[in-house]
Parts: sequence; structure tokens; C-alpha cells
Amino acid sequence: MTKITAIIPTLNEEIHIADAIKSVGFADEIIVIDSFSTDKTIEIAEKLHVKIIKRKFDDFSSQKNFAISQAEHSWIYILDADERVTPDVEKEILLAVKEPNDFVGFFVRRTFYFAEEKINYCGWQRDKVVRLFLKEHCKYTGVVHETIKTTGKLGFLKHKIDHFGYRNYDHFIAKIHHYAFLKAKDLHMQGKKVGLFHILIKPPARFFIHYIIRLGFLDGFAGIILAKTLAYSVLTRYIKLWLLNKGLKES
Repeated sequence: MTKITAIIPTLNEEIHIADAIKSVGFADEIIVIDSFSTDKTIEIAEKLHVKIIKRKFDDFSSQKNFAISQAEHSWIYILDADERVTPDVEKEILLAVKEPNDFVGFFVRRTFYFAEEKINYCGWQRDKVVRLFLKEHCKYTGVVHETIKTTGKLGFLKHKIDHFGYRNYDHFIAKIHHYAFLKAKDLHMQGKKVGLFHILIKPPARFFIHYIIRLGFLDGFAGIILAKTLAYSVLTRYIKLWLLNKGLKES
């Protein structure tokens, strides 16, 4: 019988970790790779008898690739702590690893929730990520929005997992600042500069894309909040890059 290792990267995920672990209870091995959480994440995970690896965070790809290298089984399922595998997706996963039909990995689509409200548009209606794959054929690349580089064909699972990425607005803003700094650091290392275009044009363009082109207005009040905040994330990225280029530390 084909076996699966589920991997959950964590940093201060005490709110999510128990439900995340339980949602991949079908896996033969569960690894929590933790970036030295200071809350009760590890304490909760230990009670659920999973394998725990502590590793200093450098970037998302390196963190996940290291955990994959520690997995006992060839089939890997990556789960962010704020995601949940639904029963329908679980059935698809078990069938996919049993009968992969020459695929070395599978895309999974996600249903997004913001402050417990389901988001149907804003561009997230087309969201898909590779979550299930054979470790011999797939590797993560990229510093911030990491992607899978593969040597074979990728398929699709039909059903969606749930993604509770932003439990409230403060949490959303905290994530934006974290990702903006990582992206700015990457751009800084590439020698990128900041101009008026990045400050005056790119943020409103991002709002227009999410709110109009990607139909965020159909999500009501939540849609305009998300579109405006995503525009702010672009502005924040380039402010942080400007500060880094001036030799000022940001975190």
C-alpha cells in the first residue's frame, strides 16, 4: 500500500495546529516543521503524537525542502497550518496515490475565508497550489511565494480544501508586513530600485485588478476591504525595499 507523509510548516500556530493535524489524520506520517514558535504550537502538536522538527526559518522553500528530505515516504502532502483537508479531498488524495496515472503531483484548489466569511472572487476563485506530490520529482523554489519545480506531469484534484488564511484584519495586516519584508529583501538582493511608478501606479493598479477585473466587488464589503489591503501590500513592499536600499533595517 502506498504511504503518505503530511508536512505542516508552523510558526506560532496554536490557534490552527490541532485542527490542521487532525485534517491530515489519513497520512501515515505527520511532520510539523516549526520555526521556533513561542506560543503553545509545539505543546499542542506533541499531544497529538506527530514528528516535530525545529529549524530556524530562512525562506519558505528551504524550510519545506528540508522537511521533505526528512520524510519517510515518497508521497508528500504539504498543508499550511491554516488549511484544512476536507473529507472529499481526503478521498481524492488516497485514490490519487493509489492510481496516479503517470502524474508526479497534483494541484489542489482552495476556498478562502476572511474573518470567517467565504470569499468567492477577488482573484482567489482561480487559486490553485501543488500540495500532493512525489518527492523524487518535485522541489520547492522561490523565497516568498514558493512554487513547485517538477520533472513530470501534474494533475488536478476536483474538490477544494478550506483556507482560513486571515482570521481577522490585524492578522491580515501582520501577514502583509511579513511577506512584504521577505519580498523586499529578495528584491534588494537582486539590486532592484524604487521609482515613482512603484509607489504611485502599482498600488492602485493592484486594487483595480482585484476589485474590478477579478470581480472583488461581488464579494461585497469584504471584497473592497481585501482589494484595498492588497493594494496596500504592494505599497508596503516598495517602502520596505526603499528603506533597505538606504541601508535602514526593517523587520
